[in-house]
Amino acid sequence: MLLKDNIPFRYIFSGIRREVFMITLYVTIICLLQYALHLNVSIPVSVPMILGTIISLLLAFRANQAYDRWWEARIVWGGIVNDSRSWSRQVVSYIDNGYDDDEKAELEQRLINRQIAWAHCLGRALRNQPDEKQLGKWLHQNDLDFIARYSSTPMALLELQARDIKYALDNGWINAYQHVELDRTLTAFSDHMGKCERIKKTVFPSTYGLYLHLSMNLFIMLLPFALIEYFGWLMIPLVTAIASAFWLIEKMSVHLQDPFENRPTDTPVTTIAQTIERDLGQVLRQHNLSHAVENRAEQFYVL
Repeated sequence: MLLKDNIPFRYIFSGIRREVFMITLYVTIICLLQYALHLNVSIPVSVPMILGTIISLLLAFRANQAYDRWWEARIVWGGIVNDSRSWSRQVVSYIDNGYDDDEKAELEQRLINRQIAWAHCLGRALRNQPDEKQLGKWLHQNDLDFIARYSSTPMALLELQARDIKYALDNGWINAYQHVELDRTLTAFSDHMGKCERIKKTVFPSTYGLYLHLSMNLFIMLLPFALIEYFGWLMIPLVTAIASAFWLIEKMSVHLQDPFENRPTDTPVTTIAQTIERDLGQVLRQHNLSHAVENRAEQFYVL
């Protein structure tokens, strides 16, 4: 994703360089026919204007629908951030590891680190990127061996989380109500994952985009014949600028309608996952530090 406010000018026009070259050549040929060969190629300006008005409305509708898909993806990942923070708070508050209970402390760390891995893993899975090497930063080898048997790594991580909170319930480290709350948070993660996959796998109607693209190109091809009588040779930069505006809006719509394709306009899933990693890591470190201080204080009073 692009973290800077200003998108490079070269990136903006890199996707339409071929189209800009073709339309410039096309308009230049029309001007040569009009002024060098003295052929009257002009048409009434109302012909392309009617078509242009209709195309503008359809293009605006497509851009709006594409942005809705992008915004929905951003809302889903905002929910992932909120639920991840709630998960870490529930884990450290429900599972009281006391002063010297290493097994409970290890369980807390495992549950929180798995959630960090899940956030990174989901983002990479949506972008069709491998994640096995990166997950070793947060997961034990046993977890890596377990998830290797699943086709969906995020789903496998949620399964491991569910098994661990059941283990905590069986050992009396959490009560039934706390288990229900933790399981409800896991269900929310599963819902978020399903929504992301729905956005990823639901294809924007291809016929709509194809017909709009063909109609827009027809409008652009008719436009020089309508403007040549009024602007002469100045029509070349004018038509090129108008055509570029239409093509850029179309390209923007195409990019926004697929927010998980690892492009600068995508939903920033990597940055969001890093935010989750930072926040959950701070919760875990602060919780461990608090218990270490309490442990030292207890030893002081015992002495």
